Amino acid sequence: MTTHGTAGKTRLIVAITGATGAVYGVRLLQALRTLGTVETHLLISEAGVLNLHQELDLNRRDVEAMADVVHNVRDVGASIASGSFQSDGMVVAPCSMKTLAAIAHGLSDNLITRAADVVLKERRRLVLMVRETPFNLAHLRNMTAVTEMGGIIFPPLPGFYHRPASIDEMIDHTVGRVLDLFSLSHTLTPRWQGMKSSGSA
Repeated sequence: MTTHGTAGKTRLIVAITGATGAVYGVRLLQALRTLGTVETHLLISEAGVLNLHQELDLNRRDVEAMADVVHNVRDVGASIASGSFQSDGMVVAPCSMKTLAAIAHGLSDNLITRAADVVLKERRRLVLMVRETPFNLAHLRNMTAVTEMGGIIFPPLPGFYHRPASIDEMIDHTVGRVLDLFSLSHTLTPRWQGMKSSGSA
């Protein structure tokens, strides 16, 4: 992983949008801060703020305090709106279908979608934790378009092979897999060690 942040840190852009699953964005910020090797640039949409309150009883200020740098979604002239701003990638956690559609069609209608567009055009890693179910054809086509542009579609679907004992463990497993995509070492979840022996020949 190339490091572009201050003091040689990895630099990641994190966006929280209005889909359900605000906990993924918050837990990602917490995990990145714990690592101590990542400089985070945070964006929260207006709908994202509503979901933080609805789902987690958090306000904008609570979450912004978890990031190193905070950007206003309406500030399309911010540093991260330019390809000259060097980053190691971006995660949208969670990613609403509206944000997905805007990214898929290159609309750049706010700083979240503009930053994502920059990450794609500069061939950096973009991870979209899309949240909706079931998917309609527009959703699927938009996910295909982003994938064809080099983005990674990462629905936060829980795994059960590690036998999670709580919702927190399921969330950590998903967030850990996202960190893996950026080659960031962590201990959020145990690694797969292969199938257990059944004891039979």
